Amino acid sequence: MNEPNVPPTVSTGSTTEDPTPSLTRRGFLRGAAVAGAGLAAVTVAACAPGTSAGWTYPPGGASPRPSGEPATASPTPAPTASPAGPTPMPSDQGGGQHDDQAEAVVKRFLGGEWQSVGPSGNEPLAPTIDGDWKVFEMDCSPFDWKIDAVKPPVKAVGFNKTWPGPLLRVVEGDKVRATFRNDLDESTGIHFHGQEVPNAMDGVPFVTQKPIMPGESFTYEFVAKPSGSHMYHSHHNATDQVGRGLLGAFIVDPKDPTKRYDSLYGATQDIVWISNDALGGFTINGRGFPATKPIVAQKGETIVVRFMNEGVMMHPWHLHGMPMRIVARDGYPLGSAAFTCDTLGVNPGERWDAVIECRNPGAWAFHCHILPHAEGPAGMFGMVTALVVQD
Repeated sequence: MNEPNVPPTVSTGSTTEDPTPSLTRRGFLRGAAVAGAGLAAVTVAACAPGTSAGWTYPPGGASPRPSGEPATASPTPAPTASPAGPTPMPSDQGGGQHDDQAEAVVKRFLGGEWQSVGPSGNEPLAPTIDGDWKVFEMDCSPFDWKIDAVKPPVKAVGFNKTWPGPLLRVVEGDKVRATFRNDLDESTGIHFHGQEVPNAMDGVPFVTQKPIMPGESFTYEFVAKPSGSHMYHSHHNATDQVGRGLLGAFIVDPKDPTKRYDSLYGATQDIVWISNDALGGFTINGRGFPATKPIVAQKGETIVVRFMNEGVMMHPWHLHGMPMRIVARDGYPLGSAAFTCDTLGVNPGERWDAVIECRNPGAWAFHCHILPHAEGPAGMFGMVTALVVQD
């Protein structure tokens, strides 16, 4: 499993495999029942006041953009809350309205909503081979994208009409040629975040290259290094373009196979987890709860989660039920500085790699712990998924 919204991959050099166990609603409920609490095993305990599932950045409106450019989404006012907490339900309701709403959204998640909202992002894109070069060809295009099954589609932009764009995976030392065709109605430029590229390939318009104009293409050529978890995204009008989905993951596996996570830790799933917090509110791989994809693993299995923050806010990711071993930051192994935690703050632009030993059966909430990013008076939304450990 690649991440909560993408099929998983196992590093085998420059190829990927899909070992995902199938997840039916019955199987998911069985996993939740193992935890001894059924649906409650998935529910985040704290119920925070704050924004609803329709929250957009900045609060009260759509993402900022240059003057004269029309907004892509109408403003959504953020609900207010009293300093003492959420408005209490009338006594004759006994809080039933909140409970009903919260249960209904969890049932949508358990029912597999992620499978009904359209294509997933982060799908691996196999390169073509041209001599010594691994060649990737992509377009930058506008498209409609579903955040969940209920809300109307948002006007996104992205690579090959998905958000996140295709997962690009190579091996350290590979010669990479990536051609981007601009099918947008505005100029752009692409930056390979974390890569040591020639200056002319750095992708910053007016600093290292001219903008890629509508209808034109630009080809980036470089040797993939360093290894680790990296990204590619717009670096031109980037607050708007990256905020609307022009982003993707670029994974460089170590040249030495013994240094890859399947060899080092016996990892069987390599999951890419990209957060964003502009168009569509708070998302994991372009989806908001309950349309986020759960991570499904067997008891005793070891998985790797690669957290990547493409938003403008810090997000502290919290896993219930078991700890995470943090082994790399921005693609660089931490070595003896590796640490164990259950909550990991990931700043904009950062990448952190977490190794998780799935030893505790059940359905475990996995969410941003800035609570207004994950739960409101109507239940959970946004940056929430679950790790389901099957016994």
